[in-house]
Amino acid sequence: MKVRAKKHLGQHFLRDLRSAERIVDSLTGHRQYGQVLEIGPGMGVLTQYLLEKPDFTTYVIEIDTESVAYLQTHYPALAPRIIEADFLRWPVAEVLESPFAIIGNFPYNISSQIFFRVLELRAQVPEVVCMLQKEVARRIASPPGSKEYGILSVLLQAYYDIDYLFTVPPGAFDPPPKVQSGIIRLRRNGTSQLACEEPLFFRVVKTAFNQRRKTLRNALKPLGEVPEHALLDKRAEQLGVADFVILTNLIASARPVLD
Repeated sequence: MKVRAKKHLGQHFLRDLRSAERIVDSLTGHRQYGQVLEIGPGMGVLTQYLLEKPDFTTYVIEIDTESVAYLQTHYPALAPRIIEADFLRWPVAEVLESPFAIIGNFPYNISSQIFFRVLELRAQVPEVVCMLQKEVARRIASPPGSKEYGILSVLLQAYYDIDYLFTVPPGAFDPPPKVQSGIIRLRRNGTSQLACEEPLFFRVVKTAFNQRRKTLRNALKPLGEVPEHALLDKRAEQLGVADFVILTNLIASARPVLD
């Protein structure tokens, strides 16, 4: 029995066992959690190595009914911990105790949505190891000043230290994708809460990058008046997390309540 890759789910099944083992071995914060959630296990190429780890209990979440049936057949001991659901909408707290790590070969077409969900769960998730399109992986791990640096770079780096680990070629998958894949690791930093209004911080970052070619003086006009500051002469890609915190506090001081 073999699961058929479904284009609408963005499925590309990793078949390179060496890469799979490296991905699982990249989980390093075992003392911080007792549970790991794998997103989109498919036919279990990562799952088989996760189940060998004694330091944590593995759960998997899969939206594809055919993959769920495959996992139940080939990994019967895992069956009680196979969750047939959409990670983006699944009520995590009802099943998993905090803290827990996340691992997976993220579907390229929803990887950004998965990361925004991770941000919502950041207080519960100390570590993430994942594979996604190389360009997206590089963007998330990029420092300020790079053309790759963007919204997810800032928002994730506000709460996580991010490392780009290694690259996996298209030939390692069935079917092969048209692009290379990258593995990144996110580990929670010491920031439990930013020194600003966090919902406004998210809005400032998104607004700044929506017109990234403009200086922040012009890009942030949709947010109303911004008190004069040297940062306004820069572009969004030039600012680090601390700079965006400063901008957020400036905007909050001029307009304490945003509609």
